[in-house]
Amino acid sequence: MSMQYTTVQQEQEIQQILALQALNHPIALSDTAMQKEGFVTVRHEPNVLRQMNALYPSVIAVDGAQLAGYCLVMLRQFAEAVPVLVPMFNRLESLTWNGKLLRESRWFVMGQVCVALGYRGQGVFDGMYAKLKEHCRADFDFVVTQVAARNARSLRAHERVGFETVEIYPDAAAGEIWHVIAMDL
Repeated sequence: MSMQYTTVQQEQEIQQILALQALNHPIALSDTAMQKEGFVTVRHEPNVLRQMNALYPSVIAVDGAQLAGYCLVMLRQFAEAVPVLVPMFNRLESLTWNGKLLRESRWFVMGQVCVALGYRGQGVFDGMYAKLKEHCRADFDFVVTQVAARNARSLRAHERVGFETVEIYPDAAAGEIWHVIAMDL
């Protein structure tokens, strides 16, 4: 494995991200697979993903021509671009991190992170977050996201790389309990 951690540069990488999302979305997974391997909640529209990367390129892990994983940088101006995430963005505006209101701080949302099945357990998740910190540190103070309580693998991985809980709340509309988590850059 000759893993490289870089940022999205080409349309082909956008297409690979969309394909990896499709493979790891609950529509494509059994309940057993979701419990064991985790899952992604959102499938981004191609144009939204292109616009996100045009404004601030996301981090990817590549092994030769193969996409091994991605960490999507979602700037606050995309709050309305993914309807299912609007409630999260609205909630973030009233929360605090490190004693400051989020709305008064420099942050972005981890729009999604995913490691391809054949690359899990090999440090790719940690490597992408190390690259993300390096890539975003000059422009942001921290990254924030939310993870479904039933996505135990993702919660453990985020905790391992330094995310801390900001809030846990039930979302009856989505049928989920969410962990809002943040990590200093």
